[in-house]
Amino acid sequence: MIEIDPNTLGNQQLSKLLQNGVAPRPIALASTMDELGNPNLSPFSFYNAFGINPTTLIFSPARRGRDNTTKHTLENLKARPEVVINAVTYNMVHQVSLASTEYAKGVNEFEKSGLTPLQSKLVKPFRVKESPLQFECKVREIIETSGKAGSGNLVICEILFVHLDEKVLDDLGDIDVDKIDLVGRMGGDYYVRTSGNSKFIVPKPLSTIGIGVDALPDHIRWSRILTGNDLGRLGNLEDLPSAQEIASIRDLPEFTLTTGDNEKRHQTARKLIEAGRVKHALALLLA
Repeated sequence: MIEIDPNTLGNQQLSKLLQNGVAPRPIALASTMDELGNPNLSPFSFYNAFGINPTTLIFSPARRGRDNTTKHTLENLKARPEVVINAVTYNMVHQVSLASTEYAKGVNEFEKSGLTPLQSKLVKPFRVKESPLQFECKVREIIETSGKAGSGNLVICEILFVHLDEKVLDDLGDIDVDKIDLVGRMGGDYYVRTSGNSKFIVPKPLSTIGIGVDALPDHIRWSRILTGNDLGRLGNLEDLPSAQEIASIRDLPEFTLTTGDNEKRHQTARKLIEAGRVKHALALLLA
């Protein structure tokens, strides 16, 4: 394990470490306007949601590491504390990347990127037509973390109005992750998207209390075959299999085919876990 004191790294090395290590990150395509009414559009991946009462979105237009100058977005927000945060989807990601180019002040990134401005309802900055989810926000506070080169400026926003394209909704009226197909930022030139094989499900331990990994017998906890994820799924079960459940597993092929072969039994249990038959897998291991 490499040990790193962040104080010994330069801004460029720290930036690479954080961008690769804190990922994937959602992207805020921030639309602002200066005091003269000139629009600005720029993406920021230091961004997330931080509460619903009040609704709180925070993104950070950091100071440039090379010369400690500030982004036009930050300057606009200080002059006019309003912003539209547009969600970024796969279908528009290359145009969004183009909007990140450091054009001179006053250059319209809507025109440069080919993205379409739409009039907002409650704020002056424009919305982005191509985005299926647009948050009109007021800026409640800007926190400058240090004023040093590469430092963050936390723009704390409150949502005033939302525009949501019904085409990205499922039958229940919720956002369908495949239909909206959001993208996330990794390090370097890498991105991820929310559709296809790149997504997976991890059941939340909210409605039930799992038994915990510590409740598993040692021969399961310290298995050379089962992974940490496997143990986590076993530990998320509400209870251990009953004596009847363990007895019934003995009649299944999974048991008879692994009799006397502990390694094969653990391998079979892994396959059962991957297939979603977690309780059966634990019963097999306990039989």
